[in-house]
Amino acid sequence: MNLKVDVLVMGGGAAGFFAAVNAARLNRGLRVALVEKSSKVLSKVLVSGGGRCNVTHHCLEPGILVGNYPRGGNVLRQVFARWGTEDTIEWFSQRGVPLKTEADGRMFPVTDRSETVARCLLTEAEKYGVGVLLNTHFETIRAVEKGFVMEGPGGTAHCGKLLVATGGHPKGEAYRWLEVLGHRIVPPVPSLFTFNLPQNPITELMGVSVPEATVRLPAFKRSSTGPLLITHWGLSGPAILRLSALAARDLNACQYRFDFSVQWLPALHEDQIREHLFKQQKAHGSAMASGHLALGLPARLVRYLLDKADLDSSKRWSEWSRKEVNRFAALLANDTYQAQGKTTFKEEFVTAGGVHLGDVNLTDMQSKRVPNLYFAGEVLDIDGVTGGFNFQAAWSTGWLAAQGMAGEGSTGEPAG
Repeated sequence: MNLKVDVLVMGGGAAGFFAAVNAARLNRGLRVALVEKSSKVLSKVLVSGGGRCNVTHHCLEPGILVGNYPRGGNVLRQVFARWGTEDTIEWFSQRGVPLKTEADGRMFPVTDRSETVARCLLTEAEKYGVGVLLNTHFETIRAVEKGFVMEGPGGTAHCGKLLVATGGHPKGEAYRWLEVLGHRIVPPVPSLFTFNLPQNPITELMGVSVPEATVRLPAFKRSSTGPLLITHWGLSGPAILRLSALAARDLNACQYRFDFSVQWLPALHEDQIREHLFKQQKAHGSAMASGHLALGLPARLVRYLLDKADLDSSKRWSEWSRKEVNRFAALLANDTYQAQGKTTFKEEFVTAGGVHLGDVNLTDMQSKRVPNLYFAGEVLDIDGVTGGFNFQAAWSTGWLAAQGMAGEGSTGEPAG
């Protein structure tokens, strides 16, 4: 390979593809190429949302939208003001990918297939002549007078403008070359992970979910409310994933060994739960308590909680003492666990950390340290909670980078 282009994009994920196709579209004279070190592109797009692709979130006000980013929210307001949720919705709709909004605000293609989104981006790349090179990486990158020179096992590349959209990395070494170029790197730690509860009896309920629970980290004064899922390794679901993002650095510091609590009925305080149970006891005294709790919780979960509270699920309501009712109410309001470890999904790995935002001009995503070097997506110190927010940051930063890179004329040769 001896590649010479105007714009070279490193990274075949959402941010890289969006930037590449839009730069080529905005300036038809540019020669644009995208390189991906693996054998496939748009991996996270394809696995997101259980294979449906959670494209964005129906949060249209930038001031509210930024509240969903534990890192980067303070500066993203100006980014979203230039390219926000409505722009993303319109962009995909104009290309035959209308989105739908679900009850929780998440937005998916109406086809419910992630391939629809990936195919759209690949079609745009072909339409505007973006060269896509797989299994390609560079071992050295040098800034020269008219851009950058990259060298790797497959050959050499020269570009006038370089966009880094390589995503997040669990190890700081992956950012070392950017440090050499003068950029500050915020140490990376995992975000969006489940809480592992090895050998805890609750894992026997794997597959059981509740529509809403409140999870708290008392030591860090953090909490999150939302759907909760019990898995064979512990607890997951939006409530857990959101909390893991909010407390990513705190949980990393304690090596993922921490105490947390679950409030199974977040709409009720403990005294309200207690009052409800006493009413049930009065109304159904001769019936088995486990069958007449009317708590709106799955039966398997109720039986588990009764066992955890050391209550006999076969006892009749009339046989429950006041002390037992109080004990069960207290557990429903404050069920405590000790997490030992985390589980992240490789394809959906999200990193807290990356290129310091103070080193990037947020009007066009260009480096303040190195001219003609741009950034987009998760390589930056930006990460959102679950629900389509990370993709929205990718689309927005990718678009601004595309505008910046498309601002000048073509000097290269055809890409691949």
